[in-house]
Amino acid sequence: MKISDFSIRSGLSIDTLRYYERIGLLPRTARDGGGRRSYGPDDLAWARFLGKLQAMDMPIRERLAYSRLRSEGDATLGARRAMLEAHRAALVARQDELHGLIAALDGKITHYRERETQSGDSQ
Repeated sequence: MKISDFSIRSGLSIDTLRYYERIGLLPRTARDGGGRRSYGPDDLAWARFLGKLQAMDMPIRERLAYSRLRSEGDATLGARRAMLEAHRAALVARQDELHGLIAALDGKITHYRERETQSGDSQ
């Protein structure tokens, strides 16, 4: 598939795809007779996963490290799993922090609603 279709299907912009290829996150893809990139299903699966890692706020240096390990094959399965487990633990910690922050906001919102109701009662 051509880069425009690949972009739509992967959820990554054309500029991002070219950047990822330039820095090595995406492998150099095959080119057709006209020199245009031609992506396959494996490329799409990998690009979608990279998009998920980006959405999970995995730093680019970690995505690059993961990509290098991936390119080395099955001998790195344990290292890749460990990277994902560590990132998952960081996400869970962030999730817990966000729950506390949301609770603080909810408390303040409730406080303001109560004060607004009290102000309206006195008029």
